Amino acid sequence: MLIDDRMETLRGLLQNRIPLPGAGATAERHKRLFEIGRIDLSLARLAEAHWDAVAILAESGREAKADCIYGVWASERPGQQLTLVGSADSFRVSGQKAFCSGAGLIDRALITVGEMEQRLVDVDLHRNTDLIHFDRSEWKTNVFRETRTDTATFDEVRVSATDLIGEPGWYLHRPGFWHGACGPAACWAGGAAALVGYAERQSREDPHTIAHLGAMHASIWAVLSYLDSAGHQIDACPEDREQALIRALTVRHLVEQSCTEVLRRLPRAYGPHPLAMDEDIARGYQELDLYLRQSHAERDLEKLGRTVLASLRLGKGVYTRCHTLAENSGRQW
Repeated sequence: MLIDDRMETLRGLLQNRIPLPGAGATAERHKRLFEIGRIDLSLARLAEAHWDAVAILAESGREAKADCIYGVWASERPGQQLTLVGSADSFRVSGQKAFCSGAGLIDRALITVGEMEQRLVDVDLHRNTDLIHFDRSEWKTNVFRETRTDTATFDEVRVSATDLIGEPGWYLHRPGFWHGACGPAACWAGGAAALVGYAERQSREDPHTIAHLGAMHASIWAVLSYLDSAGHQIDACPEDREQALIRALTVRHLVEQSCTEVLRRLPRAYGPHPLAMDEDIARGYQELDLYLRQSHAERDLEKLGRTVLASLRLGKGVYTRCHTLAENSGRQW
């Protein structure tokens, strides 16, 4: 799909809002992201970022600007944080920000600035085209090239006090940060489901291929169950940040493992043909493999383990409160 076609598709897609996390239909939100990921992972990356930004703004008591596609540029490199200087109603943002997806394509971005107590800034990208410069030379792979994940340089971009979202530290310390972290996992799962859909359409019926197909089918059943369960639990206790952290890191790990299992089994079942001679499957396979690296792997698992232990030492039940509330609400999890 060409960039212009994808952006036209994206704008049409974003006309229909999806449920906000914690508002009573989070499982449906996850399912919508899953379905977009199954159609096109490049499209899903941009859509998920927009809907994450909409959720962040809603959590801060604001609404997204009409007819604007948003991104969330929150990647951090040690020693390369953006700076925010000024006072009263006049501030300036300067420095470099890596991994800015949608550069030159989207209209606005929520951007983290500062090092210790980060601030979140809503930046109008069209109004500052002469002060924001994009460099895509660092992105060497063709995977996700059309989503334009560039390094952005901000040259004293002027923002006002009304462009600052939340207090210092609010972005990372709110429960919604972890609710939003389940969104990319839903997209990963959709990308894996697209690969399994390819397998289901093939005519090979030797025992080894069929065994791989069965295992991949089970992986997709599992990820849908993880996302559904997480959605209902988020709705049951949306303000519990500790549970949100534990849940998000658990779900992301489980979905990553299931998607990795699909990546491992597909070429073992069907050989090099789909990865070398089927353009759509080859692209989807490579995109999923790279997209999964948004997971922080063992670093996230260490954070998960330490949080679980800290919760247990304080006498809190890790598996009870949100599970019980979700169950009592009459929902399945």
